[in-house]
Amino acid sequence: MQIASRILATIVALEHIFFLVLEMFLWQSLGVRLFKLDPDFAAESARLAMNQGLYNGFLAAGIIWAAYFIKDRTFRFQALVFFLSCVLVAGIFGGLTVKMTIMFTQGLPALLALIFTFLARNKA
Repeated sequence: MQIASRILATIVALEHIFFLVLEMFLWQSLGVRLFKLDPDFAAESARLAMNQGLYNGFLAAGIIWAAYFIKDRTFRFQALVFFLSCVLVAGIFGGLTVKMTIMFTQGLPALLALIFTFLARNKA
């Protein structure tokens, strides 16, 4: 369970690193194509997207820190639950306010990682 938890948490972190790169550096190119944005809107919203990308990077950093660098089991569990819960809440909120698919692309991986994190704790 511990390995599955770490793999799923890593997937969530990598997903958020992708969001960071997309929103901070590729918003007006790849972002326009992926989200079918009007180029003028993409240009106007680029600084907002960069800010959003930075937050996604913080989430990824927190998950990686918790999964790989915290040695204390209890603290590692608490930190992983915190960061994965933040991603889950963001996925639910994004799904309800922006686009339903966000619940599945962002929220579902976080939920699965949370479930396996709890299962791994009970096995330890």
